[in-house]
Formats: sequence, structure tokens, C-alpha cells
Amino acid sequence: MLKHVYRLMIELTNGRWTSVILQRFARSRISRVVIPSFAKIYKLNQDEMERALHEYDTLHDLFIRTLKKDVRMIDKYEDTVVSPVDAVIEDVGTINQTSEMMVKGKAYSIQEMLGNDQKVTKYLNGTYMVLYLSPSHYHRIHSPVEGIIVKQWELGSKSYPVNKMGLKYGVRTLAKNYRLITEVNTASGHIAIVKVGAMFVNSIEKTHKGMNLHKGEEMAYFSFGSTVVLLFEQGIFKLDSSIHTPKDIRIGEKIGVLVKERDGAL
Repeated sequence: MLKHVYRLMIELTNGRWTSVILQRFARSRISRVVIPSFAKIYKLNQDEMERALHEYDTLHDLFIRTLKKDVRMIDKYEDTVVSPVDAVIEDVGTINQTSEMMVKGKAYSIQEMLGNDQKVTKYLNGTYMVLYLSPSHYHRIHSPVEGIIVKQWELGSKSYPVNKMGLKYGVRTLAKNYRLITEVNTASGHIAIVKVGAMFVNSIEKTHKGMNLHKGEEMAYFSFGSTVVLLFEQGIFKLDSSIHTPKDIRIGEKIGVLVKERDGAL
């Protein structure tokens, strides 16, 4: 019974007033009583947590938990791209000439996702990767590459479900949900890190300061489960042969390599 309640709370509900009530509950000390059952139902790995379960004052605190030092090893090879999150890789593919990517059999517009006609051009015929975070995952987002932030911007106002059902039956969730976009210039070219909210308005909090990004460095966190979409310029990214979909992945694990130096890059 509790599992169904949690799923409703975190993955499916986005009514304005319901969201406000649930958000307040998750951030209140009253929510502490559900932490043990939540951890059990979603099989949270307590050995990795920086704090013991009883030290979290609210359910929200548990969601944005940090991990013990060195429990995630970052691939250090210079040209590798690593997973920015603990997640499931749901889809990987090529962005077509009309700026669309296919996810769960549905077409999503990169132009609509980025909200910028000039930005989208460089990603045509490039690669996209969709990484879904469930309620059980660690919810902090780390940089997949070394590079310099070119621009960060926010789009959208509401956040609808981005789980499998949401992607399959929702209305352009990846392109319309509230999202925080970070474009990064690397030694090979540009990538866009699109952090897509799944529940509650503005549920993505930035933690990184400055313009320089180091691979594996924390960038932001999701207050609740969500999705990260990586977009790569054409010809700069080669997918690792071990990657298939769906695939469980953890922060720092190799997802591919950057190839081909480009004019104007670092």
C-alpha cells in the first residue's frame, strides 16, 4: 500500500494544490516518520549515504542526500564522457535534421527543448542520451565532461511525470517540463546538459559556482526524481560499446568518448 502512495507522490502527481501540499509535507519534520519505510520500499543503499538514516530530518533531506567520499569513482581519462547521474539510460540515438529525437516511440523537438533556434542548429545529426532517475536514485547531478559553461538558462513552468509512462503517454514532457539547461564548451565541441524537472515547479537547485567545470564535479540536485538529457554536437561523441538500453549506470562510469577537435573549442 505504501509503495503505491509513494509512487503517486513522486512520479504521477502534478496538480497545483496537490504539489504544494506534498512539497510542504516532504519538507516538514512530520515526513520523518515515513523515511524508514521509504528507504525499505525503494531499497536505498544506506552504506553509501554520508549520514545514517535516522539523521535525516525530512523526506526532502533524504532525497537530496550526499554520498560518502569516493563511493563513486570518476573515469579520469582525458577524452572520456561519464554519466552525470545515477540513473537508467532509457534511450540513445541521433537527433535528426528536423531537430527531433525519438524516445519511447515518441518524437521530441530539440528546438522546443532548448527554446533557442540558434542553439539547436549545432546539435542537428548529433547524439542524444536520456537518463531517468527513479525515487531510489541519488539525486545530485555531476558534470560529465571537462569544459567551460557557455550559458545556463531556464524554461518551462510545470513538471509532469518523466517515468516510462510519462514519456510514453505524456505531452512532450522532455521538451515542455520545467528544465535547467547548461551548455558546455569542451575540447571537442559543445554539449548541452538538460536537467528536466519531474514534479513541483523549480525542483532543480544549482550548486556549482563559476564557469569552469571539472568532470565529476557536482552541478545541481533534483528535489525529486527526474531526467537528464545529454545533447552532443554532430561528430564529437562516440558511444561506448557497453552501452545499451535500458542500462543502469552510476556517476563517473564511462558512457563514451569525445572525438574530433573542432574550431572554436577549448
